[in-house]
Amino acid sequence: MSDQDLVVETVRDILSGFEPFVLTAERRWDAGLWSALASSGLTGVGLPESAGGSGGELADAVAIVRTLAAGAAAVPVAEQLLVAGPAVVAAGLPLPPVEEPLTFAVADSVSAVPAGEGFTLTGSVADVPWAGAAEHAALLLPGPALALVSLEGVAAGDAFNLAGEPRGSLALGGVSALVAPLTEGQAEELRAGFALARSVQLAAALERVLDWTVQYAGERHQFGRPLGKFQAIQMELAEMAGEVVAVTALVDAAVQALAHGSSDVVLAAAAAKVRAGAAVEVVARLAHQVHGAIGFTQEHKLHHLTRRLWSWRDEAGSELVWSRVLAAGLLADGGDGLWPALTRVV
Repeated sequence: MSDQDLVVETVRDILSGFEPFVLTAERRWDAGLWSALASSGLTGVGLPESAGGSGGELADAVAIVRTLAAGAAAVPVAEQLLVAGPAVVAAGLPLPPVEEPLTFAVADSVSAVPAGEGFTLTGSVADVPWAGAAEHAALLLPGPALALVSLEGVAAGDAFNLAGEPRGSLALGGVSALVAPLTEGQAEELRAGFALARSVQLAAALERVLDWTVQYAGERHQFGRPLGKFQAIQMELAEMAGEVVAVTALVDAAVQALAHGSSDVVLAAAAAKVRAGAAVEVVARLAHQVHGAIGFTQEHKLHHLTRRLWSWRDEAGSELVWSRVLAAGLLADGGDGLWPALTRVV
């Protein structure tokens, strides 16, 4: 068993003690699960030990995020391990303790003014993942620049996505922060990294929904035989499987591009996000169609993931946003690089 397999098994063991719950106004995240993950050092995987992380490779962090996403875990691990944490380290800013939740958001309307040894931030940030639960935030500012801010005492709105995950706003009226300048290329890669993090979650959730649907079709009997024996159901399962395979391939390619420092990482992440978003409509619809009415009940497990799929699809940029990025990148040289890009092996 590889080190990565051991990490995944550890996450699964921890996750087995925390069943998915319906997020409510009183319970927006699973603090107990986060504490268990943090005590095992899993909230710092993929971040260098020299910066305060747990070490390990990007693939290890991705494996953790995938496992938690498939388990409908209500914790900000994707934001910390795949977006905010790496961005803070790359920018040369001090990484907050990995036991304290760190989130990421794009703050296009926030301004930073020098104040002493740091900066003062003014403005508001909307749709902040895990607002009210995260203790620190890495914010992509205009300029561009990356700001690291403690959220202690910062008022957070109580908005949430369709799955019930916190997506509130932050009011930054004179909040102190550390700020590091970024190049336009670095800012573009950071946005792409956010999209890739959501794509990783989408791919994992899509795979799990497919597994559940195949299992249900084999167990549920209608007219004296399993649903999976009906040709119409078999065709729907095959269509779902095709979507999942396509998403997984593109997400894996984007992760490899990021791990290797490829110049195509933005385009790879864009392709992954577009394909993952498109697959959500097909897979979620067919999964609920096969499950029938039971899949819509509060007691059934299916909605824990389909509601997340519908939410994550629109976050970190929709298919339209990333389709434009993808098209612009592929046609940047008059279209001469289109075919090589389509056939390139990462």
